[in-house]
Amino acid sequence: MDADSAPTPAIPLIPTAPPGFKSGFVAIVGRPNVGKSTLMNYLVGQKIAIVSPVAQTTRNRLRGILTTEAAQVIFVDTPGIHKPHHELGRVLVQNARLAINVVDLVLFVVDSSVPAGGGDRFIANLLAKTPVPVILGLNKADRQTGDVAALDASYQQLGQAGQWEQCKFSALTGEGLDELLAQAIAQLEPGPYYYPPELVTDQPERFIMGELIREQILLHTRQEVPHSVAIAIERVEEQPEITRVQAAIAVERASQKGILIGKQGAMLKTIGSAARQQIQKLIAGKVYLELFVKVETQWRQSRRQLAEFGYRVEES
Repeated sequence: MDADSAPTPAIPLIPTAPPGFKSGFVAIVGRPNVGKSTLMNYLVGQKIAIVSPVAQTTRNRLRGILTTEAAQVIFVDTPGIHKPHHELGRVLVQNARLAINVVDLVLFVVDSSVPAGGGDRFIANLLAKTPVPVILGLNKADRQTGDVAALDASYQQLGQAGQWEQCKFSALTGEGLDELLAQAIAQLEPGPYYYPPELVTDQPERFIMGELIREQILLHTRQEVPHSVAIAIERVEEQPEITRVQAAIAVERASQKGILIGKQGAMLKTIGSAARQQIQKLIAGKVYLELFVKVETQWRQSRRQLAEFGYRVEES
């Protein structure tokens, strides 16, 4: 069969919502590294947001879609709200703030294994100015030790001013997430399906491939090459037996390029092997992944280069 006569792929259909069906957009906000991406991955049942022990891992406003018989909840994972130190940081924080004002509900996630701090109070004051309803989510309940009542009390005070609903849970173990989901759906209005029920994200595969590669860089280099990395998927070639992916890794300094490549290419090989395994899970097929590294000096300070790598202030 030639290309002209090949059948057109079926487009997923968006069904008509039954009576009483609820839907809406829920922004997941909080300080960096409180478990926002882990939470969204658990709720949608698939890894679509990268997770690492390094703060400020999430860069783009990523949507995860959960569809049940009674509702469709679109979770909007946002970059951690923090004090920015470069143009990239300013773009990320601005996008997180924009997300707060264009959703139906805000899920304010905190790390309940430590007392509420200044960063939490800053976000609480920010949310107090929005008319959007808020649920205060006390994550990492499985890691609480010592005076648990005092830990919880520090966050109860945080939510009292806005009279927010609260829910305690663990995004790692799933404890309490049924209750959290029920609370979120209860806050939503009746509405339509926004996406076909089988979708779990609105992001293209190329974007998620790039994020999976970046995740492995964060995991394997840690403090050596923290956030100076951007990924561009240069080519994706789908063949009957294998999908060939070529990706460019941009860093800001030649020394970072050396760290990523490693002695005799060992580090790049390790990163590529781990990323390839994750991408194979994503597309449910065999992958050949080719990585190369280039130096883009101070790309995080350049609006043009930020835009080229997909980081721009999003429309509200």
